[in-house]
Amino acid sequence: MPVSTIEMDAPLFGDGLGLDSIDALELSLAIKRQYGVELRSDNADKVDIFRSVRSLTHYIAAHSPS
Repeated sequence: MPVSTIEMDAPLFGDGLGLDSIDALELSLAIKRQYGVELRSDNADKVDIFRSVRSLTHYIAAHSPS
């Protein structure tokens, strides 16, 4: 899927981009490696954080150590 076709508010899971739990794990590891932001599975806000590309980018921006 070309990046240009991804809508910022499209759901990451289900009918949106169709990610699954393995995708979420891989995405979390890549975000930690790239941005130094840890996304833990026991985070109470994980559903809101992973709601869309926009919510995920807001979380990363707010919690980035740089």
